[in-house]
Amino acid sequence: MHVQANPLIKTLALSPRRRLAAPPRRPTAAVRCSAAKRSYNVTLLPGDGIGPEVVAVAKDVLSLAGALEGVEFRFQEKLMGGAALDAYGVPLPEETLTAAQASDAVLLGAIGGYKWDNNEKHLKPETGLLQIRAGLGVFANLRPAAVLPQLVDASTLKKEVAEGVDIMVVRELTGGIYFGQPRGFGTNNKGENTGFNTEVYSASEVDRIARVAFEVARKRRGKLCSVDKANVLEASMLWRKRVTSLASEFPDIELSHMYVDNAAMQLIRNPKQFDTIVTNNIFGDILSDEASMLTGSIGMLPSASVGESGPGLFEPIHGSAPDIAGQDKANPLATILSTAMLLRYGLGEENAAKRVEAAVTETLNNGFRTGDIYSPGTTLVGCKRMGEEVLKTVESQSAVAVNS
Repeated sequence: MHVQANPLIKTLALSPRRRLAAPPRRPTAAVRCSAAKRSYNVTLLPGDGIGPEVVAVAKDVLSLAGALEGVEFRFQEKLMGGAALDAYGVPLPEETLTAAQASDAVLLGAIGGYKWDNNEKHLKPETGLLQIRAGLGVFANLRPAAVLPQLVDASTLKKEVAEGVDIMVVRELTGGIYFGQPRGFGTNNKGENTGFNTEVYSASEVDRIARVAFEVARKRRGKLCSVDKANVLEASMLWRKRVTSLASEFPDIELSHMYVDNAAMQLIRNPKQFDTIVTNNIFGDILSDEASMLTGSIGMLPSASVGESGPGLFEPIHGSAPDIAGQDKANPLATILSTAMLLRYGLGEENAAKRVEAAVTETLNNGFRTGDIYSPGTTLVGCKRMGEEVLKTVESQSAVAVNS
């Protein structure tokens, strides 16, 4: 028995290094060896707000696209975030983490809501997200931000600035200031209350995320921009030193460096200059959200979080949007596209991933829009109807394939 290497990491052919303390060892399903039929276990974490709505739609698309490629899924649904707090008193029950670790991939909807905003930190839904990332050992977060031709007018930027933008942000996910110690509250010598956090990275943490980013850039347009604050922060000084030292291993990649404040400005001023961006946890959190708005709606963007082994975590980058929860107004396309990333980077099922992406593109070509991406002349639909239209397109792909 062995831990299945994550297809993304395997594809990127990373050099051997110390594994993260992450999921327990688990057998790979024997049925996966069959060329005729492949079967995977997927843990669904609908979460809070619009999460259950978009996950339900995405599950149907994933099932159909997989079935057309000889892939079947066994789904199990678990509680996380606010829903878990209400049911179990913790944001990530042990039962949920164990199920996720034992699966082949994890699909998350969204977590959080006004109801839990005033909870203590360890009882906030967002704490469960940090916990599951650590528990799964996922250290590389991939967030694409591409402006689709059908939605270029939805961007708040001028068309000539937004058109053709295609960026991949590779964010380090399990280190830096979100996890660094010491952290907490105290009192200074004036008797004032203080809060403090620690931004810390080891050389090995920087090296492993940098290698992922170099390889991602190699499969894109061959340009990598490392974003830091090396003019001020010692952690960023180490970051830049390590990324620069690895560049000799990737002579075909054009490496540049940029301070984070300038990068934030350049993403708005001239986003097409970027291909692949690699950065730390907190900078990546901010810049990837900024990049997402270049596309016109955060409701269109998926993400993948992967480690060296075990299941990856796939989720839309939007929040739980409690103000529209239960009203059939949510845009499910980011979650549907997250299933494409799940198929490609989590399971190595490239053909099924392409089916999902092609179906989303064709649905947009057919003029269907949820409220966040609606414009005059298109057809306004809700979450369920958008899912139905994507499913129809997946089915029509099958008919074309059969008739060809």
